[in-house]
Amino acid sequence: MTPIVTVLALAAAGIGTSIADAQAPLSAPGTTWDASQLPETRGIVKQYTLTSRGDVDGLILNDGTEVKLPPHLTPQIVFAIRPGDGVSVRGLRARALPLVDATAITNIATGKSVVDNGPPDGPGRPGSDQTVNGRITTLLHGKRGEVNGAVLEDGTSLRLPPPEAERLADTLRPGQTISVRGDLLETALGKLVDVRAIGTSPDQLTEIEGPRPPRGPKVGPDRLGPPPPPPRG
Repeated sequence: MTPIVTVLALAAAGIGTSIADAQAPLSAPGTTWDASQLPETRGIVKQYTLTSRGDVDGLILNDGTEVKLPPHLTPQIVFAIRPGDGVSVRGLRARALPLVDATAITNIATGKSVVDNGPPDGPGRPGSDQTVNGRITTLLHGKRGEVNGAVLEDGTSLRLPPPEAERLADTLRPGQTISVRGDLLETALGKLVDVRAIGTSPDQLTEIEGPRPPRGPKVGPDRLGPPPPPPRG
């Protein structure tokens, strides 16, 4: 059974130990931190963002805010939150970017919440090598604000290592029409290209260097945790 089938099967069965009514606390019993004390961000979900495995690792809201979520929450997110839903997000907001590292997210209409209580294991999934063209509408970021991809006008997500995104910043910018070659993954949640080459046209592509993101890791690619707090004066 492929991961996406597993995801939909879990969603259909209502399996998701992190899902609770909005009236309940946004933290599971026995956990140390109370998510309801974190800053709240509200908005309408425009689309999911996907990892190179095709798991959901975040949301983009209609106002352009990017919400980061751990990929192991994919079944719960798909069950509770869909494009077009109004959501309340609890998490740390970046200083200079419309970016939220979410700990909990609630569907305002249904009251269902998803809380990050730690990652399980998860299998990987291959894609097909293809060339895709389109215009960039927004950039994607890791939890620390580093650029690690983009979204095209048709909703296709692009992923590449942050050092390469920085090196190719002149090409990877909103409004730029680009061509990319890489593993194309099409799922019920959206389309994703794990970029291996990028350029302004199919015959002028620059190969992506450095290690590729791992497939099928035991934890999500962005689960490094927030940076430590500054020392007390």
